[in-house]
Amino acid sequence: MHIVLLSGGSGQRLWPLSNDIRSKQFIKLFRSPDGAYESMIQRVYRQLRQAAPEACLTVATSKTQVAALHNQLGDGVGICVEPCRKDTFPAAALAAAWLTETKKADPDEILVVCPVDPYVEAPYFEAIKEMGRLAESSRADLILLGIRPSYPSAKYGYILPEDDRAFSRVRAFWEKPDEEQARAYIRRGGLWNGGVFAFRLGYLLQKARERLQFTDYADLYARYEQIEGISLDHAVAEKETNAGVLRFEGTWKDLGTWNTLTEAMEDASVGNATLSDTCQNVHVINELDVPVLCMGLKDVVVSASPEGILVSDKESSSYIGPYVERMGQKIMFAEKSWGSFRVMDVEEESMTIKVTLHAGRRMNYHSHTRRDEVWTVIAGQGRTIVDGMEQPVRAGDVITMQAGCRHTVIADTELKMIEVQLGREISVHDKKKYELEQ
Repeated sequence: MHIVLLSGGSGQRLWPLSNDIRSKQFIKLFRSPDGAYESMIQRVYRQLRQAAPEACLTVATSKTQVAALHNQLGDGVGICVEPCRKDTFPAAALAAAWLTETKKADPDEILVVCPVDPYVEAPYFEAIKEMGRLAESSRADLILLGIRPSYPSAKYGYILPEDDRAFSRVRAFWEKPDEEQARAYIRRGGLWNGGVFAFRLGYLLQKARERLQFTDYADLYARYEQIEGISLDHAVAEKETNAGVLRFEGTWKDLGTWNTLTEAMEDASVGNATLSDTCQNVHVINELDVPVLCMGLKDVVVSASPEGILVSDKESSSYIGPYVERMGQKIMFAEKSWGSFRVMDVEEESMTIKVTLHAGRRMNYHSHTRRDEVWTVIAGQGRTIVDGMEQPVRAGDVITMQAGCRHTVIADTELKMIEVQLGREISVHDKKKYELEQ
C-alpha cells in the first residue's frame, strides 16, 4: 500500500508562527514520546510509521517546503515536489504519476491520500489501513473517511451514507453548509468529509488523465503551472457513483486556528513564558529570546516570533486573516536545506540575521550585486570559501565580503553566525549561484 501525505498550505490563521514559507504543520508544539517537542508533520509521520511500517510513504509538497521536510523528517523521506502550489487533485495526480515512474508502482496497488495535519491518535491510522483493505476487497472504486460530527460545523463538506453501518455506500455529498444546514445534515446522518481517499493507483491516474490531459509524469510536471487547480472532492469524489464511506468516531481535530490548536497543546506554554496563578485557559508560544509574562488573563492566546506578536481572545483569533493580509510583512524566519535563518534587525541600509547551519551542510556558492556582507561566527567550526580561497573558521572569526565576490560557508559542526547585509537595495532576489569546484 502507498500512502501520500498532502503537505500544502501557507499560514495566515496561525500568524505569527506561520507564513508563506513556513506552514502550520512545521511548528513544533506537541510532546513526542521522548519528551521533546515535535511538529504536526513529525507527529503524523511517526504515527504512520508505527501503524503501517510496510506502507510506502510519500509526501506531496511544493518546492518551498522541501528543506523543512528534510530537516524535520530526514533525508530518506520520499518527496514528490510540485513546481507550484495547486489544489489536492493535481497534487495527488502528480504523486501517482511519480510513484508509477520512479517507484515502478503497479496500477493495481492501493493508494491512500490523506492530509498531513490532523491531530489524531492510533485508531485513525487503523482506519487508514482498513480503507486500504476495503479499496482492495470491496466493489467500491473509491473509499472515503467519514468523521462523526461533534458539532454543526460550516468548515467541512459532508458525506451522507446509505445506512448507519461502519462501512456503507455513499448516498450523497454536500458542500460546506451554513450552521443551520449543518444541523440538518447531522440529523439526517451526515458525516464530516475527513479528506482521506483510498483507491487503486490506476483509478486515480485514469481520472487525472481524463481531466488534466497529460501523458506521463514529465509531461504533467512541465505543464503543472497551467493546469486547473481543483480539489479531489470536486474532481473525483462528488462525481463517483460507486463510492463507499468508512465511519470514524475516534479523535480527529483540524488544528487550523489558534483556538483549536491550543486545545491540543499538552503544555500551557512553549518557550520562555511565565503565567500567573490567576490566568485561566491561557496559552503562550514564544520563539523569541525574551521572556513573556502573562497575569490575570482568561481565554487568551499569546504568540511571539520574529514575524510579530499576537495577543488575542481565543474566539476572536479565528478572524485573524484580514488583519495579517494588510501587514505586508517580510519573511523573518525560514528553514533552508542547510539550516535556518532568523532576521534580528532591519534598517534602511542594513539587515542583521542569525544563521544556523547543520553539521555537514553548506550554503550555495553565490554572489550579490547590490550588497556587502559581514559574517561573525559565534559558535561552532567550519570553513568559508571566498573567491575560491578556503579557510577554517571558528567562534570569534569575522569574514567580510564585498558586492560581487563569490562566497559560501561549510559547517563541520553546527555553525552559528551573525550575518550583516549592507546596501541600499537589499533583496532576496539579488543572488547569483555558481558551481563550486572542489
